Amino acid sequence: MLEGLFSLTSRIFGVEIKEAPKDATSVWNADVQFFHVNDAQSGEHIASFYLDPYARPADKRGGAWMDVCVGKSSVLDRIPVAYLTCNGSPPVDGKPSLMTFSEVTTLFHETGHGLQHMLTTVPHKPAAGIEGVEWDAVELPSQFMENFCYDEATLYGMAKHYETGEPLPTELYHKLCEQKTYQAGMGMVRQLYFGAMDIELHHNYDPSGPTTPFELQQSMSDKFCLIPPLPDDRFLCGFGHIFAGGYAAGYYSYKWAEVLSADAYAAFEEVGLENDEEVRKVGRRFRDTVLALGGGTHPSEVFRAFRGRDPSPDALLRHSGLIE
Repeated sequence: MLEGLFSLTSRIFGVEIKEAPKDATSVWNADVQFFHVNDAQSGEHIASFYLDPYARPADKRGGAWMDVCVGKSSVLDRIPVAYLTCNGSPPVDGKPSLMTFSEVTTLFHETGHGLQHMLTTVPHKPAAGIEGVEWDAVELPSQFMENFCYDEATLYGMAKHYETGEPLPTELYHKLCEQKTYQAGMGMVRQLYFGAMDIELHHNYDPSGPTTPFELQQSMSDKFCLIPPLPDDRFLCGFGHIFAGGYAAGYYSYKWAEVLSADAYAAFEEVGLENDEEVRKVGRRFRDTVLALGGGTHPSEVFRAFRGRDPSPDALLRHSGLIE
């Protein structure tokens, strides 16, 4: 999977990723790897990252994340270094790590975050990489990378039987694509419901008024839900994202980032994913805008610099199977 991932980043972004010598740095676990990122054209060493890929329930929390180890700084003469942390299936009984498809998309997702941190051209840390990027756009590079897990050429470059080398059966590939659109409409209106309710509660709701938060929830469900909640539903009591998780008045950014990432990926589809020369051109433009400009440029300006226009939801609707 790493070979396929690194081949993709080389093809579309013009970077070469190689594992560093074992004595290049110390690591906190024998499974952790350290990689250097070099510009493919100049050969310049531009960034590095640690990859901690496997679950260790005894000493590692669940989930997956990218975090900053060292931020880019021209003043301190520092290049970016990232942590990419996953909780994938570890090798067992002499077999290699046999990743689920979800674990593959997670790896691509976190790599997208890492690339935005590592390929920044902003020289000052407070605005370099992921620093200062608004929540509206922080998931753009990560969700964008997930799309390539459904690209036939990319997937078949990785999805082979670990013993025989036999490629993924065609019918399984089609099932992977079909599950992406299964009940996609239901999932989309659910997220729109949550986002709209979040804004109403944090921006428009008057707690001293006659309407309770639960009555507000019911009125919002009338607008969005195909299956309305029960009258005694108390989902809001457990909606930690908007009350304890940092997404207050910002939950909409989940869906908006999907719009941005799908529209960005559509730029590659439009030139033809099999057209290496054109894909490299679009990839370079993505690298020079979305991955390079950090928090020093407003996300809307960054997107327009890449796409040449404002975002459109059409690509997300098409990828979700909701329009042709």
